[in-house]
Amino acid sequence: MVLSVSERTFTQEVLESPIPVLVNFEAPWCGLCRIIHPLLLQFHSQSSEQIKLVGVNADDNFKLSTTYRLKSLPTLLLIENGIVKERLEGFRGREDLLLALAEIKVKYTNRSQTYMPVTARV
Repeated sequence: MVLSVSERTFTQEVLESPIPVLVNFEAPWCGLCRIIHPLLLQFHSQSSEQIKLVGVNADDNFKLSTTYRLKSLPTLLLIENGIVKERLEGFRGREDLLLALAEIKVKYTNRSQTYMPVTARV
């Protein structure tokens, strides 16, 4: 299940989160939002300890939509320590989103491991 966040809870749940947060800006009328929802749930089940997933209804939270300059829905923002690190929007299809989520997963779920140069890995 995805935590629903509003303007009132955004600071606490997202900006002050001790782990990175993937924010899904969506709306009930958005067909593509409904299509990607199962993919986001799958992503969350695989990385929930390292990346938090929250949903924001863009229609009900106009200040957040304006603050983050949403141009289209869905828009996904990966926010770490209050800073937008990744912005995903304008999906061309399911594979496009899966590839982007895989890249995020690799970047943000391997942080707990000790740093080792790429050339030294076997």
